Amino acid sequence: MKYLSEYRDPALARALVERIRRTATRRWTLMEVCGGQTHTIVKQGINDVLSDAVEMIHGPGCPVCVTPLEQIDRALHLASRADVIFTSFGDMLRVPGSECDLFQVKSRGGNVRIVYSPLDAVELARKHPDKEVVFFAVGFETTAPANAMAVWRARELDLDNFSILVSHVTVPPAMEAILRAPDNRVQGFLAAGHVCTVMGWTEYEPLAEKYQVPIVVTGFEPLDILEGIWMAVRQLEEGRHEVENQYVRSVRREGNEPAQNLVNRVFRIVDRGWRGIGVIPASGLGLRPEFAPFDAELKFALDFIRAEEPEECRAGDVLRGRIKPFQCAAFGKACTPESPLGAPMVSAEGACAAYYNFGRFRQMAGC
Repeated sequence: MKYLSEYRDPALARALVERIRRTATRRWTLMEVCGGQTHTIVKQGINDVLSDAVEMIHGPGCPVCVTPLEQIDRALHLASRADVIFTSFGDMLRVPGSECDLFQVKSRGGNVRIVYSPLDAVELARKHPDKEVVFFAVGFETTAPANAMAVWRARELDLDNFSILVSHVTVPPAMEAILRAPDNRVQGFLAAGHVCTVMGWTEYEPLAEKYQVPIVVTGFEPLDILEGIWMAVRQLEEGRHEVENQYVRSVRREGNEPAQNLVNRVFRIVDRGWRGIGVIPASGLGLRPEFAPFDAELKFALDFIRAEEPEECRAGDVLRGRIKPFQCAAFGKACTPESPLGAPMVSAEGACAAYYNFGRFRQMAGC
């Protein structure tokens, strides 16, 4: 792929590692807030090669992982209905609910379909007026514009058989919840570049000022992350706490304003539960009242479904950066990709999956 190998150049990576080491006069603690960044950090051994200068803490940067258990159970309930075509991106199908996952519902006869865009689900609703079509709307601000467009289009087409099960979360409130915690150790953040492509970085400026922490908007390739770490370390060494942009090829300060406008017309800010963490006030998106007919929770009266996290799964501690995945007693034993206890073990952006799949701590876990 063009313009990809340039961001994986080994010589440049070694030079950045040395620059970070020369800049750091002490060991700093940074958190990346993106599961894609976590996978690059673990796969490429960035956390190992910089362990003397920087400790990387893996944050709640995987929207699949933070989707509450009860929301997964609501999805399973809908997918099991004979009158429903349940649609989702593929990354949600292996996420465990209280008793099973969407793949298992599909194997039992449920009409579960993988789509590549929420507009594919709108088209299914148009073609199958005899069925209720539900799309599982999961994600950070990154996927919100496309999901807003699907709802907007369904209203234009007057489709009364289309709805979305919303589990959208937003990044800045989660970062603030981490910074407010009494046991917080995070001294700086690598912010998720794809979120900032949509939202820009103005939302992060009050956080940087209030909590005196540097925040660096960072991409996903090895050189992106190494440069983002260096920029954060340099700020810490200089006593600065600003928002800087490493991901200049994709992100502008103001973000994508047409996308933001669409999101704001369809969604509003709501309190949202995070799997393993609990409710974070004003941390999610929910449909505005005028779009209530497209809200699957209201349409199918799903509020009765409640669920408790399994005690042996420490996904919440992993997502808050309190422990590394291998420090969970279930890691690699009771919890594996083939038999997961929590979403971080099966999501393509999950920290537990990163540690397990890249093998760095399997021996430590007794695998």
